[in-house]
This record gives sequence, C-alpha cells and structure tokens, in this order.
Amino acid sequence: MVSQAGEYIFIPETAFNALLDYSLDPSSDTGLNLNSKHIIAGSDIDAPVELLATKLRTRKGYLRNFTTLHMVVLTYCCNCQCDYCQASSIAPSETGLHMSRVTARKVVDSIFCSPSPSVKIEFQGGEPTLNWDVLKGIVEYAEHLNRRKKKRLEFVLCSNLIHIDEGMVDFLARHKVLISTSLDGPPDVHELHRVCRDGASSYEAFCASLRIVRQAMGQHSCSPLCTITKSSLGRLKDVIDEYLSLGFNGIFLRPVNPYGRARTQWDGLSSSVEEFVRAYRAALQYIIEINVKGTFFVEYYAALMLTRILTPFSTGFMDVQSPAGAGIMGVIYDSDGSVYPTDEARMLARMGDATFRLGNVLTDSYEEIFLGAKLRDLVSSSCVESLPGCAWCAYNLYCGSDPIRYFVECGDVVGHRPTSEFCMRNTGILDYLFEMLEDDDNATRDVFWSWLTNRGLEAVRV
Repeated sequence: MVSQAGEYIFIPETAFNALLDYSLDPSSDTGLNLNSKHIIAGSDIDAPVELLATKLRTRKGYLRNFTTLHMVVLTYCCNCQCDYCQASSIAPSETGLHMSRVTARKVVDSIFCSPSPSVKIEFQGGEPTLNWDVLKGIVEYAEHLNRRKKKRLEFVLCSNLIHIDEGMVDFLARHKVLISTSLDGPPDVHELHRVCRDGASSYEAFCASLRIVRQAMGQHSCSPLCTITKSSLGRLKDVIDEYLSLGFNGIFLRPVNPYGRARTQWDGLSSSVEEFVRAYRAALQYIIEINVKGTFFVEYYAALMLTRILTPFSTGFMDVQSPAGAGIMGVIYDSDGSVYPTDEARMLARMGDATFRLGNVLTDSYEEIFLGAKLRDLVSSSCVESLPGCAWCAYNLYCGSDPIRYFVECGDVVGHRPTSEFCMRNTGILDYLFEMLEDDDNATRDVFWSWLTNRGLEAVRV
C-alpha cells in the first residue's frame, strides 16, 4: 500500500481484506503501521492531512523553480552516422543547420528570463563541438550575464568526443563544463550502430579522447550514456564490464527511443517491453552483486526510482514527473531558435511534426513562449493523479507522465496505459524494485542506500 505522499508499506492480504471491510483493529501492529504512514487515521484527521500535504509539497518542490535545464542544439551536423540517431543528424559538409551567433545570443537572453535560481545549459546536436565558436560564445555570454543575475550556473556538453581536441578541453576545464558522452559497450557492440563517417573506429576515437579529457579534467569528468538496442540486450553483462574496465562508476540502462532515424528502422532496433524488463532485471542483479563484492557502481535509473520510493524528495529527471517536466523543468532551443518542451518534441519536429513547437526566441517573447496555451495544455494533461490508468495506480507517486512519448505511441498526449511501452516498462522495473524491497535482503538494501547517499558499502554499514 502507498500513501498519498508516497510512503509505502507491505501488509498481509488478510489485513488488507480486514481494512476493506472495516474490521481491522486500529491498535494492531498493522493498524498502527498504517496510521504512522498516514494511510488510515482516527477521528481527528486534521493533523495527518496537514502532514500529508507537507510531504506532498516536498515531492512537488521542483515546480517552485520552473525551468532549470536549458538544452541548446548548436548544429545538426555530426561526424557519426548512427543508424539509431534520434536527431536525424547530417554530414558536417552540409550547411544551414548551425545555430548562428545572433540566435545563440537570443537563446541566452531567454534562458536568463527563467525565474529559477539554478540554470543548467546543456549543449546538444548533432555533434555540438562542430559549432565550437558559438558554443564558446554562449558560455562566455552566459557567464557575463550571470555576474548580475547571480544564478547557480552550470554547463554540460553532450559529445561523442570524436572531434574534441586539447584546446577545446582546456576551455571546458577553465569554464567547468561537464561532459556527457556515449558508450554502448565493448568495441563490437559500440561500433555496431555508432559509425564514423570517415570509416575510422568510433570506439578507438572515443577512448583516445576520453584519456585527454580525464588528464585535463579528472577521472570522473565524463558521464556516459548507453543506448540499448535489440542486438545489445543479450550483452548487458559485457556492456557493464566495459564500463567498469574504463573506470566509470555507474551506468544508465535505457532503451533506444522511437525518434529520428531510429523510427525508420524500429523493428530491427527495438525489443519488446517484456524482453527489455527481463534483461534489465538480470543486469540490475549483476550490478548489485558487483557492489556487494566491494565495487561502487550505480544503475542510475534504479537509483532515480529508489530516491522517489525511499526518500521524500523528487528527482531532476524530467521523464518521471507529475505534471510532466516538459517545458517546466527543461526546455530545448533548436538551431533556428525554435523552442520545444522536450528533446523528443524537437526530434518529432525534425520528422515533420511540429505540434509541440512553443515559439521562437527570434520572434516571440519569453512570456509568449512559456505562458502560451501549448505548454499549459501539456501541464494540465500530464498530471498522473487525474490520468486514466495512472490515477488508481499504486506507483503514481514514483512514476510520471511522458506526453510526447504517448503522442508518438498512441496519437494523443494522454495515451493508453494498457498498450503504452513507457507505462509497461516503468511498471515492470518498479515491480522488481518492490520485490527486492519486500525481500528485505540486508546486502541489497545497503547497496541501495549507498547509491542514494553516494557512499561506499562500508560507510553505509557503520
């Protein structure tokens, strides 16, 4: 059972049936436990309701800040031609899809209109380093504006690392720009879909650049993302071992998304939800065993969900918020200045469907973009507490709504839960996490808390 603030409890079926027919003794252990979790209450309900409201406000705290993450598409050019490319990138020799200096400056002006005390600017592409001068200009102009705005300012570069050189790394280090990169696994797995346009080894180029970055910026300056396809699903142990061998301390196990070039080859790239969840369960168990043996290594999606289950706090992950984080937690600025609520909405526009375009920084004000009907409609239609199938789901405090994905899968932003891959995948993962929590194995719980507190097992066990 789960309270309206997300606290959970396991009770025997007999006690559950007794609760339903009003015969449960409120002074029994189960009754007292349910009362402490604010699932039941006595005649005085004012205090429990106020406590529930306080906890719920904490979970919804991300709404106070409005948009914190601002993704900027510097170019659609890329030196790779991945067959699952969600952004439908083009060859570096093609022109017209670089962000201009004028547009970039307007984007930064719009970003600093956000009321959020924290601003994270994330550079995306294509391969954003192919428009390096504009990237530098955005960093320097944002820092200039922030001398007056005094926000907590961060930068993240999403790069395949292939084009990066020592001069770029020196600039990134001086301006404290974090790097998010891509690694799908060992060489044969990584290069199956990630192909350099010049025929070189994308894996070798990645490793060479990784060494340069780490020498200048530290061992943990790069955080890789893994894209799992049908071909790599049966190789997840090898993928995890590759991450370990390269010195990474975690992995985000995520399936390929149905956008851009991936959409045209979906049958060959995607697996069924059941296959993915089965492989995910095995991979998560393998990762837990690695931790129990003494190596700190996180599966980041499980850690996100466990944060929502085991603590009163929300997470910064846009995909599992209610209302959805689209536009109100993160937003993306396309190379032409168009603004979209999510990266997926931008990718959808590249495929010819601009349904979710909020406006353009060159022609529209901040208020017109962020207070317009499109974003308000997305917010109002993405509250799981009122969505069919979600409203009565025990997991709705831990899950969220992904209206753009529902639109792609089902044709509307509300979606249809029985056939939604997003819903079935999250439910399958949450089922497994709760199975482990119910088993209450001490070693597994210690691993989970070590992830949530970013400490080694020995520190957690003290």
